[in-house]
Amino acid sequence: MAADPATRDFVFNHTMIRVCDARASLDFYTRILGFALIEHQDFSEAGFSLYFLALGVDVEAMPADEAERSRWRKSIPGVLELTHNHGTEEQAEFRYHDGNAEPRGFGHICLSVPDVVAACERFEALGVTFQKRLTDGRMKGIAFVRDPDGYWIEIIQPTPLAG
Repeated sequence: MAADPATRDFVFNHTMIRVCDARASLDFYTRILGFALIEHQDFSEAGFSLYFLALGVDVEAMPADEAERSRWRKSIPGVLELTHNHGTEEQAEFRYHDGNAEPRGFGHICLSVPDVVAACERFEALGVTFQKRLTDGRMKGIAFVRDPDGYWIEIIQPTPLAG
């Protein structure tokens, strides 16, 4: 079925997940997975902050003007929005539902990397928690890691694994 021409310029812009500890999540998504923080908004009176992250962006080319940057951020595909409700990081027992326990809902996000073996070796060296290693289970060649809140991130590569 052909797409409706009215939707031709639609862009899948972002997915939002809630995070307990913004510092830990920002470290994971930027240092471990390579995302760039492209916009940050604080809503102190409402008790939450938003962090917009993206892969493959040239941070030097991002608009400096706040309004223009917001327009730009809303036009690019594949943005990850982290929502932090202030104070959750101080509640030792607080957890968000990651969607993979009952009742199941949200499943995971996915990153495609050039070399899944090298990426997983790097994750291992950095102490990342694995949900599924490349050699586990029936689906060889894909891995799942977990972020600080337990959300699953599938790690794949576009080409078949050698050997």
